[in-house]
Amino acid sequence: MKKIGLILSVFMFLSVIVFAQKKSKDNTLTKKEKKEGWVLLFDGKTSNGWRGYGKKTFPKAWTIEDGALKCNGSGRGEAGAQDGGDIIYDKKFSNFHLKLDWKISEGGNSGIFYLGQESPEYDYIWKTAPEMQVLDNERHPDAQLGKDGNRQAGSLYDLIPAKPQNAKPAGKWNSVEIIVYKGTVIHKMNGKTVVEYHLWTPEWEALVAESKFPKLNPNWANVAKEGYIGLQDHGDDVWFKNIKIKEL
Repeated sequence: MKKIGLILSVFMFLSVIVFAQKKSKDNTLTKKEKKEGWVLLFDGKTSNGWRGYGKKTFPKAWTIEDGALKCNGSGRGEAGAQDGGDIIYDKKFSNFHLKLDWKISEGGNSGIFYLGQESPEYDYIWKTAPEMQVLDNERHPDAQLGKDGNRQAGSLYDLIPAKPQNAKPAGKWNSVEIIVYKGTVIHKMNGKTVVEYHLWTPEWEALVAESKFPKLNPNWANVAKEGYIGLQDHGDDVWFKNIKIKEL
């Protein structure tokens, strides 16, 4: 019995070590990733490198919680909170491979933007940037709007649905990737490619023409070749971590 007890104690000790090692990997780069050219955009402790869209400062509605960037929801949707709003990483990227994890609150809505532009004429980044949707598909009504599920998690918002739709439920972490290379764009979610398209083609122009975006910005289809990565304040609690990028 003593031997069995000793084995169990050792097993539990090793399990604690393995768990601690897994937990410590958040917001860090492995030696292999560093060698391959990956760079962290979030250190898990500070908002360094991030600021509000159209602002010089970091919004107070965003905080750091348990190693994640958190938007503290106002409950007012896009109307937003006092000193809230979307945030952007303060560097433009053109060809890149972006990875991050997100977790959404029950009934929550948010998004990940790329190739976004910042200008006094645009009050929101989504008027210039494609968006990978972040959503609680089970509870948020946007999951039932749009066409063929193109407003559900992982989708190119309001344009191309994520297939397969493999988002985890509210409160669970989802791992996603966005690859942009000379106009080719790929969305991956939880290890699966769910969206693929090409910017600036006749097919792209036709797709955008049938969406809501031309009414918001007549030149929306002319997505820039270089732009900002942004995270959306849609009025709901949402968390982001392990944000890393490799320029291609």
